[in-house]
Amino acid sequence: MGKSLLLIACCALLIPTTVCQETKPKQPVAHSPDDLTVIPATGPYHRITGNQRIEWAAIQTFGPESLLTGTFSAGLGTARNAPREYEAHWDGFAKRYGMRFTGVASSNVIEAGLGALWGEDPRYVRVAQRPFKARVANVFVMTFAARSRSGRLIPSYARYIAIPGNNFLSNTWRVPSESTTSDALKRTGFGLLADVASNAWDEFWPDAKKLMFTRR
Repeated sequence: MGKSLLLIACCALLIPTTVCQETKPKQPVAHSPDDLTVIPATGPYHRITGNQRIEWAAIQTFGPESLLTGTFSAGLGTARNAPREYEAHWDGFAKRYGMRFTGVASSNVIEAGLGALWGEDPRYVRVAQRPFKARVANVFVMTFAARSRSGRLIPSYARYIAIPGNNFLSNTWRVPSESTTSDALKRTGFGLLADVASNAWDEFWPDAKKLMFTRR
């Protein structure tokens, strides 16, 4: 666990040294508190700032979606007693939660920090005005693509490095039963699926929230 915290600290140093190269947009990207992690579907693209990049990493790590997912994941692992070294009790739950949390934090910080080097925007680009099928397609496209400084879609190289890189590095501090190459590959696949789920949440939750809470 100590090595994982050291990794996060080292990666965190990468962001402040690179974000200073990014230009502050003339207008803010977000139009409301609910839109901090997405880009407007209409209007010109505004380049991500250093502060917004740090904010993205923080929300992806400490936001309610991430914390709830971590609780569910740790609870399921405890119920199944996987990995077995942690055992099925509250202490094991805490260890499983902590292990997932350090992995998520490392991945987000690596993606945000590396992406700053070449101007890759990690935020999800919502397309609320498009047809449903196009929005579903966008969920999957934005799992593997990101916006460049000009707003053009490019392969999300920082994400390609962050997800598998974090999972293979974490083998050095994980318990033996989940520290093999096969385990790292499985976690990488689950990480991509988690990105798909997160994108779907960002795309459709604002609409669902309006339907649920709008007074008739």
